[in-house]
Amino acid sequence: MVNDVRALVSELDTRGEMFRENREFMLDRLEGLQELLDQAALGGGVKAQQRHAARGKLSIRERISLVLDPGAPFLEISPLAAWESPYAIGGGFVVGIGVIAGVECVICGNDPTVVGGALQPYSTKKWMRALEIARANRIPYVSFVESAGADLRRGGGADPGSEIRTSHFAETGRYFHDMAQLSKSGIPTICVVFGSATAGGAYQPGMSDYTILIEGKSKAFLAGPPLVKMATGEESDDETLGGARMHAEVSGLADYLAKDEPDAIRMCREVVSHLNWRKQGPAPIAQAEAPRSDPEELLGLFGEGLATPVEVRDVIARIADGSRFEEFKREYGSTLVCGWATIHGYRVGILGNNGVILPDSASKGAQFIQLCNQVDVPLVFLQNLTGFMVGRDFERDGIIKKGSQLVNAVSTSAVPHVTVIIGASYGAGTYGMSGRSFGNRFTFLWPSARIGVMGPKQIAGVMSIVRREQAARAGRPFDEDEDRQLVAAAEARQERASLALEATGAVSDDGIIDPRDTRDVIGMCLSVSANAAVEGTRTYGVFRL
Repeated sequence: MVNDVRALVSELDTRGEMFRENREFMLDRLEGLQELLDQAALGGGVKAQQRHAARGKLSIRERISLVLDPGAPFLEISPLAAWESPYAIGGGFVVGIGVIAGVECVICGNDPTVVGGALQPYSTKKWMRALEIARANRIPYVSFVESAGADLRRGGGADPGSEIRTSHFAETGRYFHDMAQLSKSGIPTICVVFGSATAGGAYQPGMSDYTILIEGKSKAFLAGPPLVKMATGEESDDETLGGARMHAEVSGLADYLAKDEPDAIRMCREVVSHLNWRKQGPAPIAQAEAPRSDPEELLGLFGEGLATPVEVRDVIARIADGSRFEEFKREYGSTLVCGWATIHGYRVGILGNNGVILPDSASKGAQFIQLCNQVDVPLVFLQNLTGFMVGRDFERDGIIKKGSQLVNAVSTSAVPHVTVIIGASYGAGTYGMSGRSFGNRFTFLWPSARIGVMGPKQIAGVMSIVRREQAARAGRPFDEDEDRQLVAAAEARQERASLALEATGAVSDDGIIDPRDTRDVIGMCLSVSANAAVEGTRTYGVFRL
């Protein structure tokens, strides 16, 4: 029985000076993040939003709000994409997961207030992520289209990062390929066209299982009137060339013809309601129960710089149902905490770092992952580590071999993985803790997260050692003053590059979350993951035993 498991007793000192300072630091970070989220919600800005509304159109976020069930949450993915880039924060594209007619769906859509909803590198990365979430978790894919096509102002090689932009546009066909694969896999795709769907964008309704167009508003064509005239000399207007009524009565592209935007959203909900959708994964085994330790106290765990060790059990006690945690091998491999809990009623296996990964903790983690796979229990990874331990004694103890066992187990695990980077995520340790590249279902960050090849001090120090050795080999004097300046500059540069905002701006994760929301975010991810059955065998690659 779940209730037979003992609750963790947290010894976190919530009255100490360090807790108070950490809490103030975290609240300050969260306030800054909220300002950025508010900026992203404005899309192209206040004036652009006003122009859009004056045309009788709803904003992308209003459209999403109306399609969701009343009171249903919306888990937005990568809302701060494109932070400190030449593009609008958010990337002019909204992606998230919400409940429509009782069904969990991926919902994505262009923000027409940002360059007419034109596609650019960050919006295409988010679009690809939306398709990936739908495929991996087997949930319906709903797209709200209003796009002028590709952003032709950039991508010609004239500004930094143009190679990335060019590669994204060159791969546009992959999105349509993946939409077809969703349908092939029995995952419904639903498209509502709110405005223009031009050129490549026209294939979004064309490749969808269900298409809804709005009379007098929706337009879909491979080439608009200006390009048609240039290519063929033919004179036409938007409505006769690709208007909603033409597609409903003549071409057959439109499956449903709505009279206005609210009507189109109503139709979208009706379509989802008839899908006869059923989850294939495990259901919750118990009623959700609030943790005995207060999640509000998660704000006081981490300070700036991650200088103080954090007991990961203090996190587990504030996200697990009833704070109950059945710990596995507590006395062995103590730098990796493993055990079973429930979160919002879903059984999970939790792996959390209490320091660097040692050979014994790596072996312990590999065994625990195998055990969870044997009984179809999803895994939650709480990352806060500087990597695998290095040094002569640890090499002799098989850190490579045992660390590889952990990476092998993570790589070949078949159950869903949800990863939350709460502190440091440095070096190859992120491989053993199911980093984004290891096929996990979701990756979220706390504002305190730091991500890099190694810590800023360490990488700056390594570079100093290399310069010193190069000078010695060349027989030239070593300039200590210059080296100190280079070390300070490298450390500052790496410090900034490791910040959570840098990572999330590049769409290398699914977003930064408030630590207090961790339990609910994980619970929603587990519910979404349960739409798909666990696939694959309980076999692993060769373990060097």
